[in-house]
Amino acid sequence: MQRIVKESIVPHIILSVVGLLFLMPFAWLVLTSLKTLDEIFAIPPIWWPDRLRWSNYSDAVKAIPFFRYIWNTVMICLFSVAGQLIASPLVAYAFAKMKFKGRDFIFFLMMATMILPYQVTMIPLYVMFNKLGMVDTYLPLILPNFFGSAFYIFLLRQFFLGIPNEYSESAKMDGASEFRIYWQIILPLSKPVLFTVALLTFLGAWGDFLGPLIYLNDPNKWTLSVGLKAFIGEHSVDWGMLMAASTMFTVPIIILYFFVQRQFIQGITLTGFK
Repeated sequence: MQRIVKESIVPHIILSVVGLLFLMPFAWLVLTSLKTLDEIFAIPPIWWPDRLRWSNYSDAVKAIPFFRYIWNTVMICLFSVAGQLIASPLVAYAFAKMKFKGRDFIFFLMMATMILPYQVTMIPLYVMFNKLGMVDTYLPLILPNFFGSAFYIFLLRQFFLGIPNEYSESAKMDGASEFRIYWQIILPLSKPVLFTVALLTFLGAWGDFLGPLIYLNDPNKWTLSVGLKAFIGEHSVDWGMLMAASTMFTVPIIILYFFVQRQFIQGITLTGFK
């Protein structure tokens, strides 16, 4: 009995300690957002300020068009998630459940695109979107999601391969079309991995800095990640307000993950199992 208790407690203690280590940067971020400038640069470092400076948050919201940036970011995130959930499952279903000439070659060719870093395609993409007149609009940030992503297609394909073919074959015998099988059978059984794709896409769009920085010239169209650089001046940085705005930028992600963590973990763990 003692051995069982020991084997169950020790891993939890180790995971708790590791979890606290990962939590420390976020705790430092939140506490720094409540400090004065002197306390931020105090040596030795001060963990807990003498007086919580909540005014940093109200000042940060007033210093930049914070809620406009939040709206711009949320809009891009929602359209990006919608694009991925429309395109990637369709392509993944074709690779997993449909047989056609050159399927495996096209799949491996698609997977090879994951080797290319974003910096390699950044300039050609900018030139293309510029010629199409899409620069300084949200289309370069949203439109690529409606063509799918190699990683998400791979993730979905592996999950679809784990769904028994008997479901599809029975539906075909009843006269169901390929799209009806996909829509009424495959997708309802794939909710965990769809949640995973949606969450990862949302996180990627929410934290994207390079894309909005390249394509958005109008400050009114900036996302929050780009808008945070307004606190960084040429000769000084308002660290208190920057940390407060960064905290408000991070908290929604933590709240979102808290609500969908079960589906996220289930989608990751079930991928690839048959």
